[in-house]
Amino acid sequence: MYDLCFLEYPETTSEANRLVCFNGVFQAGLRADLIIAISQYSRNHFLQIFPHYPADRIVTVHPASRFTRQENLSPSNKLTRLQPDRFWLTVGTLEPRKNHRRMLKAYARLKAQTGQTFPLVLAGGPGWLMQGFAEFIQELGLTQDVIRLGYVNNAELQWLYQNCYAFLYPSLFEGFGMPVLEAMTLGAPVIVSNRSSLPEIVESAGLLVDPFQEESIVNAMHQLVTGQANRELLQQQSLTRAREFSWQTAAQQVHDLYKQVVQLPCADFKCTHRS
Repeated sequence: MYDLCFLEYPETTSEANRLVCFNGVFQAGLRADLIIAISQYSRNHFLQIFPHYPADRIVTVHPASRFTRQENLSPSNKLTRLQPDRFWLTVGTLEPRKNHRRMLKAYARLKAQTGQTFPLVLAGGPGWLMQGFAEFIQELGLTQDVIRLGYVNNAELQWLYQNCYAFLYPSLFEGFGMPVLEAMTLGAPVIVSNRSSLPEIVESAGLLVDPFQEESIVNAMHQLVTGQANRELLQQQSLTRAREFSWQTAAQQVHDLYKQVVQLPCADFKCTHRS
C-alpha cells in the first residue's frame, strides 16, 4: 500500500481515481491476510482510517533507490543548456499534490530577494488539474527562469539528480517520496516538505519546510544560497541517510513475509480454505 492521499486531499485528484483507489484499499481492508505499507506513516494512516484491520497484519517495508552514483556522466542533448551545480530541480508529475504553484511563488520571491538565482528545472510529465500552468509561470514573470523538460529517461534523470544545485520537493502528501530518496542517493541537497512520510525518509539529512507556507520554502532556499545552510554537509548527509535504504533488504523482508503469511489464519471472514 502506497498512500491514502485520495482521502486526505481529495481535491488533488480526479473523481475516477478516488473511486478506484478507495475501492482497492477498502477491499484490501476486508480481505487481505497481510498488507505491506511503504512507510510507517502510511501504515499508521491506514489504521486510523480502517481501525477494524488487525494492526499486527500491516507491516512497513521501505523501498529503495534504483540509482547508484556514477562519475563522468554526460548530459543528453536535451540537457546541454544546463550547467552543473547551477540549477534547482524538482521531479514529479504535474499535479496539485506536488505543490508546484506554491513552490514557484517561493522561487519568484527568492529571485526578487537576491536579484537573480539559478534556473528552476521541472522534470516530469503532465498529470491532471493543472490547467493554465504555463500562463501561471508567465504571470509570475518566470518564463525565462523555469525550464520544463517534461518526461526524462533514467539516464537524464540521474544526470539531473547528480548535478543539481539542490532538489526541491515541497509536496503536500507522499506515501514515501521516491524522488527524494533518489536525489539523496546521488548526493543532492534536499529541501522537502515536513508533512506525511517525508520526515520519516529524510530525518535530519535535509531542510524541512511547511509546504503550505511560501515563506518557509523561500527561507530554506535562501539559507542555502547565502551559506547559512552548508551545502556540502547536506550533500554528505543525503548520501549517508540514503545508504540505509536497500532493495536487497526490502526483498528479503518481503520474502520472509510471504513465508509467514501462508502460516497465518485467514483474515477474510468469508474464507474457509486456502487455494
